[in-house]
Amino acid sequence: MAKFTARRSKPELVAPARPTPRETKALSDIDDCYDLRVYSCGIGFFRCRPGGHPTTTPAKAIKAALAEALVYYYPIAGRLREVFQTKKLVVDCTGEGVVFVEASADVGLEEFGNPAPRPPYPCIEELLCDAGDTKVVVDKPLFFVQVTEFIGGGFALAYHVCHNIVDGFGSMQFIRSVTDLARGAQPTVLPVWERHILMARTRPCIIDIDPVYTPVLTGSEYDADAVAKDVMLSTQIESMVHKYFLFSPRDIAHLRGQLVPWILNKPITTFELITAVMWRCRTIALGYEVDIKVWLSFTLNTRGRWKRDLPIPQGYYGNALVHTIVEATVSDLCGRPLGHTVELLHKAKANMSLERMRSMVDMMALLRGRPTLPAQHIYWVTDISHIGYDTLDFGWAECVSSAMPLPRLSSYHTRYKDEYDGESIMVSVLLPMSVMDKFAKEITSWLKKDYGGNYLRSSSL
Repeated sequence: MAKFTARRSKPELVAPARPTPRETKALSDIDDCYDLRVYSCGIGFFRCRPGGHPTTTPAKAIKAALAEALVYYYPIAGRLREVFQTKKLVVDCTGEGVVFVEASADVGLEEFGNPAPRPPYPCIEELLCDAGDTKVVVDKPLFFVQVTEFIGGGFALAYHVCHNIVDGFGSMQFIRSVTDLARGAQPTVLPVWERHILMARTRPCIIDIDPVYTPVLTGSEYDADAVAKDVMLSTQIESMVHKYFLFSPRDIAHLRGQLVPWILNKPITTFELITAVMWRCRTIALGYEVDIKVWLSFTLNTRGRWKRDLPIPQGYYGNALVHTIVEATVSDLCGRPLGHTVELLHKAKANMSLERMRSMVDMMALLRGRPTLPAQHIYWVTDISHIGYDTLDFGWAECVSSAMPLPRLSSYHTRYKDEYDGESIMVSVLLPMSVMDKFAKEITSWLKKDYGGNYLRSSSL
């Protein structure tokens, strides 16, 4: 694998190309959630088409398009402020701009993987610019981007973005507008703010909420003994290892064949199937006692979910994801057929009613400044396989690979096109070193593969 050092330009602020409104905008109560006060990151690798950009370099073309995109998405060029009395975040639309870094590296695109780059990427810290403390979001730029040009016409676009401003779909909408403008077109979708749609009710009222949130609401969620016994909480992230597991179409068909006939008649998604297997294998590898309760948390997108009663307009780029929780004892999760676990996920999705979602938003408002999810014995999963990064196209360059490049406790499902042009699902996993090998063996036993055959190379932190 390639090792290199990027030659970076001095970071500069890119402001909107034209004057934009100077105002203060309120975030929604989902945006303002304590758990989202962090910068998320992403990376895309692009291959230039023959001839490349007709008049300039990729970095300069993207920089100019970014300035144009910020005219439409001018809140992203502002800064977050915290209202002292309420601790609520607002966006001060100052037009100061976002951070842009132009870089180059003496490696070719093919050195990151063939036919397409695949994680873990070497020297990832060379492709991401410095965003400072990514858990500090107030009074700093909301978007940091670095464009690194490679030998032979490829480049990487890597970014940090404040999660309070956008979710994954929102960040992709913004980046897509940059690609549209860079190829001389107008943004495919115009942005819509409308954050009031996902505000708590005037009088927050928690009518329907999963019981797992009760300890959080009562302030009794922290159990020192349970934390000490949970290796995921007692191990520093720096001591964990980060791997990516691939599930090919053949693997997915094999797993689906292990479901009993009665559940095969239901519309089981690939996400439900893979997540059920991952949750079981992870729980076994972590060695939890059989009578302990474990949880799975995954996100549901409210865009289009309740079209009549919650009309989130096209172009909404704020956080529109809500968490749903699945609960099981270790003995039930790991001792019953796979179809039982899949059914738990399926049922949890069906139980997410509009009222339950509204109650969750009210809860987030009441818990402002505090975590909203339980800490111990929980597996977080997010599906971004349909986010559309692989469809980004500058016209003169196309996206050939993308991923969440830095380790997170949450697992992310993304798409990956393998050397046979088969579209696989790639799942990121972060576990203590002592647990990862056990987990990999559990996964390979489900897939009936040789040990080590289904995951990409290890990336120690």
